[in-house]
Amino acid sequence: MGFGSDLKNSHEAVLKLQDWELRLLETVKKFMALRIKSDKEYASTLQNLCNQVDKESTVQMNYVSNVSKSWLLMIQQTEQLSRIMKTHAEDLNSGPLHRLTMMIKDKQQMKKSFIGVHQQIEAEMIKVTKTELEKLKSSYRQLIKEMNSAREKYKEALAKGKETEKAKERYDKATMKLHMLHNQYVLALKGAQLHQNQYYDTTLPLLLDSLQKMQEEMIKALKGIFDEYSQITSLVTEEIVNVHKEIKMSVEQIDPSTEYNNFIDVHRTTAAKEQEIEFDISLLEENENLQANEIMWNNLTAESLQVMLKTLAEELMQTQQMLLNKEEAVLELEKRIEESSKTYEKKSDIVLLLSQKQSLEELKQSVQQLRCTEAKFTAQKELLEQKVQENDGKEPPPVVNYEEDARSVTSMYSDAVSISEKPLAEQDWYHGAIPRIEAQELLKQQGDFLVRESHGKPGEYVLSVYSDGQRRHFIIQFVDNLYRFEGTGFSNIPQLIEHHYTTKQVITKKSGVVLLNPIPKDKKWVLNHEDVTLGELLGKGNFGEVYKGILKDKTAVAVKTCKEDLPQELKIKFLQEAKILKQYDHPNIVKLIGVCTQRQPIYIIMELVPGGDFLSFLRKKKDELKLKQLVKFSLDAVSGMSYLESKNCIHRDLAARNCLVGENNVLKISDFGMSRQEDGGVYSSSGLKQIPIKWTAPEALNYGRYSSESDVWSFGILLWETFSLGVCPYPGMTNQQAREQVERGYRMSAPQHCPEDIFKIMMKCWDYKPENRPKFSDLQKELAVIKRKITQ
Repeated sequence: MGFGSDLKNSHEAVLKLQDWELRLLETVKKFMALRIKSDKEYASTLQNLCNQVDKESTVQMNYVSNVSKSWLLMIQQTEQLSRIMKTHAEDLNSGPLHRLTMMIKDKQQMKKSFIGVHQQIEAEMIKVTKTELEKLKSSYRQLIKEMNSAREKYKEALAKGKETEKAKERYDKATMKLHMLHNQYVLALKGAQLHQNQYYDTTLPLLLDSLQKMQEEMIKALKGIFDEYSQITSLVTEEIVNVHKEIKMSVEQIDPSTEYNNFIDVHRTTAAKEQEIEFDISLLEENENLQANEIMWNNLTAESLQVMLKTLAEELMQTQQMLLNKEEAVLELEKRIEESSKTYEKKSDIVLLLSQKQSLEELKQSVQQLRCTEAKFTAQKELLEQKVQENDGKEPPPVVNYEEDARSVTSMYSDAVSISEKPLAEQDWYHGAIPRIEAQELLKQQGDFLVRESHGKPGEYVLSVYSDGQRRHFIIQFVDNLYRFEGTGFSNIPQLIEHHYTTKQVITKKSGVVLLNPIPKDKKWVLNHEDVTLGELLGKGNFGEVYKGILKDKTAVAVKTCKEDLPQELKIKFLQEAKILKQYDHPNIVKLIGVCTQRQPIYIIMELVPGGDFLSFLRKKKDELKLKQLVKFSLDAVSGMSYLESKNCIHRDLAARNCLVGENNVLKISDFGMSRQEDGGVYSSSGLKQIPIKWTAPEALNYGRYSSESDVWSFGILLWETFSLGVCPYPGMTNQQAREQVERGYRMSAPQHCPEDIFKIMMKCWDYKPENRPKFSDLQKELAVIKRKITQ
């Protein structure tokens, strides 16, 4: 069986075989190249991991730690594995991949050579067996015709007796040519037969066998490449196995029971001398009627002693009941841990029990604390019982010295309700969903703390604390239906906070933060969501919908809502308006009623201004509004802005659409979403997503510099809107066109029927230089004078 004997007429199949093998080799080459790249990246990633490991974690403390040793060796062996993988990738590149590339070139050359030789011998075969024989046969037929013609002419010459010699000569000549060609044809035929036999029996089989031999040689070479590839990429080579053996041996060296022996030896301390707790005799120096370590039973204390004894008996009974419950919980948890440990298959599954084991240890601590409390209550009860029994049936003696007022001891045991029993929303230190930055502003002294709902993750709660000069934020963990930081878990957040506040237990061991001063929320402004009922939709704002609402006292209000899916920075901007309005009280500034931040969505509750926005009011009532009323609106607006100016508040978005018309047509400044309060009176912005270009002063557009002077520019535009009865500023111009025209010195002309004095104020407001524009307080005086002059 072979190419030469079996594939003589399978040339197309042989060519397809070579094409397929070349494609296969190219695929193998591509795969190897990707494998090399992958291994190099893997090696680099391993090295980067080792480099990024916190070096402090590998530094030994001043004691011998097998855990630290094992960890250090893991890192070292991982670096070794990285070097091995890098070397393997380089060996793979210089070995199998390089040889495969050479083999592909040889394979392509072999295919080219085979096709060339095959074409050559096949062309020779066709030439000898077909082309040349066909030419001879064609000449053969032509010469027969010529000989027959010569013979006929010779016969005619004999019959006529004319030119017979000449005819005979032509006849002989034609016969000779035919016979000579006949001999050539016979010889050619014999040669063709032999050539054909040689082609099929020797030449073609030799070519095919030669091809087969080279094919097999290349398969042998490819096998060698594959073998070398498998050896280089093997993950069970001795050097890799040694890496993992070293790691395994170092892990086995860890013995939990002896891990801390050396640490104990190094840091062992002598037992601290217990403090002697005795009655301070000096307390009795100025009073002879009291005795050390003696319960005083007299007409002033007899009744209170009975109350104390009863209270102690009740507390002792409660403690004993709690102790019994805790002991049962310990037994139940121990049983559950033991059952769970039997079902685990992997050594690392022990991690799944750590939290339960920690809870078990905490329960045991609670049991011990309760036993201590039980012993304390028992001793106190016995002391009281002894004194009461000694005087059973006796009349309490009077107290000789009445100079001091008797103090009731029972106040120490009043049945006051624990603050931890209040719901979270009613806790003074719970501020709801206030922004992180606002929470930080409230924390000023060591130990100040509050709890808030996370803005970024609604439903998640955060403890914010001021400690060691910085503000820290701790996410309150909720695991297994318990709230905790890293220690004891509690069924609700108030219990958790009260525990850390009263015991002064650190929040986390690493932080060392202790809770000292709860920061109460500003109850004047904080409302619960249940305090307001939403009604009809009034419109949509930048942050969410605006609804009409009703408070519990039936007061109608406007409720601005904040979409829950807004980014964190927009939620902060939403509450910025309420933060600013808390500080203001003016008839021409919309009033803040309160905020609902206890949960999502956040509400800002404002006074309900029935007339709606000023721009819509102007357009709707334009046929009814008199000149005096328009001046009155302008005076209201400037009065509100003068008040804001005195508070260093920059509105940044003063426009008719952001003013509201209240009862008796009183205009109120609203929409403080873009406002800022700056001590220096200037606010620099790095850019706003949406700038009201036609209302904004040039220095604010060009340099992001906002001030009361830039608000004065906007007030000039508001005046123009007012006296044009709601026409959009710079009519017929786009925002960009208006901006360019203002830079060139263009200013809008006076609206129709606008008084000259009013237009002069507009032009003052539109002075290009901010320092040349009037103050709002001066504008207020001017407009007040103009209003007095107008009679209708």
